[in-house]
Formats: sequence, structure tokens, C-alpha cells
Amino acid sequence: MTYKIKYDEEADILTVVVTEKGKLSYAEEIGDIIVHFDKDGKPLFMEILQASKIVPLMVQSLAKKEVMIT
Repeated sequence: MTYKIKYDEEADILTVVVTEKGKLSYAEEIGDIIVHFDKDGKPLFMEILQASKIVPLMVQSLAKKEVMIT
């Protein structure tokens, strides 16, 4: 599976495109992450807000294999 990743430095948002197929129906916000879904509940893309702070923490957690979901 190939993902497209875009970073908007001015807004500090990292966007990960899961698929370009499907039509956006709704989004769910989980803290600093917004996941956008199609009408069937399949994720289309996600946005990580405050990416310059969040992404390094995610990478550190993955490196230590300590994944926490809150």
C-alpha cells in the first residue's frame, strides 16, 4: 500500500492520503488527528494537527514499541 504524505509548514499540518478513491462523507476528530471517511466508513485521509510536535513523539513511541492511544 502506498500513501501520499503532504506537509503544510505554515499550518503545521501533516496530511496522509490513504486512498484517492471515494467521496468524502464525514470526519472524526481524535485529539490532534482528524480522520476523513467515505460514506462506507473507509478512511480516505487523515490530518495530524501540530505535526511538528506530534510526529516526533509518534516516531519515538514506535521506536520504543510503546504505542499509547488516549
